[in-house]
Amino acid sequence: MTVSPISPLPATAGRTTAVFGSYVLAGAPGATEVLRDRWVILEGDRIAAVSESRPASADLVLDRPGRFVLPGMMNLHNHCFSEAIARSHAEDGVSRRNDQSIVYTVLLPLSKTGAELLTPEERLAVARMGVVQLLLGGASSVMEPFRNTLPEMFDAAAELGIRFWGAPYLFSASDPKAGAEGVEYHSQSAAGTDNAADLRAWNALYDRWQGVDGGRIGLAMSPHATDTCDPDLLRAAAARARELGAPITIHLAQSAGEVATIGQRWQGRTPAEYLDWLGVLGPDLLAAHCVYSSAEDLALMRAREVTVMNCPRVFARTGKTAAFSRFEAAGVRTMVGTDGYNMDLLGELGAAAIVSKTSAGDARSASSPALLHAVTGAGAVALGRPDLGTITPGAKADLTVVDMSHPHLQPHYDPVRSLIALANRANIDSVIVDGRLLVDQGRLTLVDSAALTAAGAAAIHKIWDQPDARAAFAANG
Repeated sequence: MTVSPISPLPATAGRTTAVFGSYVLAGAPGATEVLRDRWVILEGDRIAAVSESRPASADLVLDRPGRFVLPGMMNLHNHCFSEAIARSHAEDGVSRRNDQSIVYTVLLPLSKTGAELLTPEERLAVARMGVVQLLLGGASSVMEPFRNTLPEMFDAAAELGIRFWGAPYLFSASDPKAGAEGVEYHSQSAAGTDNAADLRAWNALYDRWQGVDGGRIGLAMSPHATDTCDPDLLRAAAARARELGAPITIHLAQSAGEVATIGQRWQGRTPAEYLDWLGVLGPDLLAAHCVYSSAEDLALMRAREVTVMNCPRVFARTGKTAAFSRFEAAGVRTMVGTDGYNMDLLGELGAAAIVSKTSAGDARSASSPALLHAVTGAGAVALGRPDLGTITPGAKADLTVVDMSHPHLQPHYDPVRSLIALANRANIDSVIVDGRLLVDQGRLTLVDSAALTAAGAAAIHKIWDQPDARAAFAANG
């Protein structure tokens, strides 16, 4: 398979863009307001002004009534590669063995198979397909954990223009699996061999990619999970990240098996207590899922200012509740991510609202403004980036523009409530990153998305054709 090259990204220095919004979510995080009939003026890669009047001149004018201009939405927990492998194989309870997490029966083993089986061109095709889906789903930024043998994720993000934190995994075992009794485990590394190898790989990728394109591409430190990383690795990873000022992300309390395993290994500690014991919990940690965290865990995480990454739909497909409202009620800073499942960020917000309200039995939980903040301003705080997640002069020129004129969004009285309750990726009009128009009227501007998608899907089918994939998918219930 030959993967076609993509044209270099256009320069934005010295260029002015004017975007009209019938509604504009402006202001600093925590103090936003919806303004009516405003122009958002971009100069180069920065927001220059929010104005009531149309500028006298601009290099690019997007003047479409009915648009809701948002700060660029941030999807800070996603898996382009492994979730593509699981598509339509994990629904309806397929591929589950004795109710074990598919993380260890499908996602990790088959992503390892794919990384080894596919050529660099094929891996790039899958990565491109994922970034296409992220952009068309409305995300301007993504944090993407993946095996460190898939460096093509960086290439795809760099060439397609999305703001990207690549998070190459670190493991204390090269091939984590589920045990015979359904308890996830890993073999602790002898003399730190595996730990050192993964840290070396991470450092090499950091040297290659950190700060590319004016800082649009960067790295996050990503020890995979509490049950796949031993204490030495977790301490070393956190220390290295904090030395460099890189964010840290990890899967935390994502399964009952993980909680049981950590308790057995570490004197009855919960996964959150384990990380706190090691000094890993902190304001720079983005902890994914946390579904099996106790109330005491959440209080601890709040005290340490950890951010929880809530991904409700990927759990809902398994019949489990991952409620934004539970973390919100505990006072923990909470964001919403897609986990690679569907990658429709607006749809994920709608799912977060429904799951939360049903779980809490309270229509007031997981309010529309809180959920919109969870993919905008909350990300700026979690990453220590006040120039993101906001429409204010001087901030990065990252915008997500939603077409509110669609019949299924009409009529609407409150655009924020309508956005959360009724909108989805079909309503994404434009995505702008660093002042570059990447999506326009729902289509990629740089490349044919259909061709990239076809190439990526063909590579995934190659994985599905392998005997170990067929065996994994044959397990049902």
